[in-house]
Amino acid sequence: MTTLNPGMDAETFEQFIDQLQRYVRERLIPAEREIIEADEIPADIVQEMRDMGLFGLTVPEEFGGSGLSISQYARTVHTLSYAMPAFRSLVSINIGMFCSAIKNGGTDAQKAEWLPRIAAGEITSFGLTEPGAGSDAAGMQTMAVKTDKGWVLNGTKRYITNSPYAKVALIMARTSKDNQPKNAHVSAFIVPMDLPGISVGKSDKKMGQAGSQIADIILEDVLVPDDALLGGELGKGFIFAMKSLDNGRISVGSAATAYARRALDSAVRYATERKAFGEPIANFQLIQQMLAQSEIDIYAAETMMADVTRRADAGENVLRKAAAFKVFASEMCGRVVDNCVQVYGGAGYLAEYDAERFFRDARIYRIYEGTTQILQLQIAKHMLREFHAGA
Repeated sequence: MTTLNPGMDAETFEQFIDQLQRYVRERLIPAEREIIEADEIPADIVQEMRDMGLFGLTVPEEFGGSGLSISQYARTVHTLSYAMPAFRSLVSINIGMFCSAIKNGGTDAQKAEWLPRIAAGEITSFGLTEPGAGSDAAGMQTMAVKTDKGWVLNGTKRYITNSPYAKVALIMARTSKDNQPKNAHVSAFIVPMDLPGISVGKSDKKMGQAGSQIADIILEDVLVPDDALLGGELGKGFIFAMKSLDNGRISVGSAATAYARRALDSAVRYATERKAFGEPIANFQLIQQMLAQSEIDIYAAETMMADVTRRADAGENVLRKAAAFKVFASEMCGRVVDNCVQVYGGAGYLAEYDAERFFRDARIYRIYEGTTQILQLQIAKHMLREFHAGA
């Protein structure tokens, strides 16, 4: 198979990964406690991330980005996600769903306007989920009504990552009151966040993932011009959203795989230092079993990551495999962080140690970008469709 996007030169990319790895360990991880206390990434770190090009990793080079292949994108997310999830969360919409939607569905004018801006670090949001609808497009309530001056948007988007910081959001909205086949009643709009009628709710308090922000986006008679319609086509919004979710799911799977490695490294370190009955608990076979099983699980997820990204780079439709990778990696991460708490024992329940934070942080991986259950249904639906097509 031929790679459609060869990405960055291999030698240059390896140098970049080495640099990023050092930055994660020497700069980001030491800053984690401060970020947890403030529930915010300091402005100087955000600027450093811009200067490193982390907001434009997947933007084509002609628009000011790095033009990474999907395999390189996943490895970069994996490297960054060894640190606390807030760092990936901050750049994830830029380099994942927003960039993917603009590249795949935007007009030439939309690409020329927005890709350089997101590559430069203008933070983006992706507005699909609503109070009464997430993966169910039929339940979407946000409406876009055509007028002489453009489109008027009304509705509320919920749990929107980065919305308190975002300069622009890609908003999914109904352009037809009636549900239509293949969700053709949903269109996508590029919406600058400083337009009249847009407000952002209070940042939601969360179980984990300190330093990342989610909040409602409320749209009240928000007027956007005709050229805000992504691709200039009605009824394509949900298709663009679902296509861009492949990248989002690869990102979450890569992040979950890296965070599981962080938790396992922590558990191994603790097990060699903590003594019981006169020796390190790492000598006890049942502790070794938890460590070994965690290593096996992580290896399996790393192998899936390599395979699905290779296939995506070769132009395969990876909807099913990206979903499978995300499900396995996120569920695997849950098992590993649980083992980490167990290895720590009573200390694992205390906020003084990292184990309980890993446990709380990891829980969201099984929910966003498609819950495990929704993705299982999607995988099964495609399996059955292929079976019937071949029967």
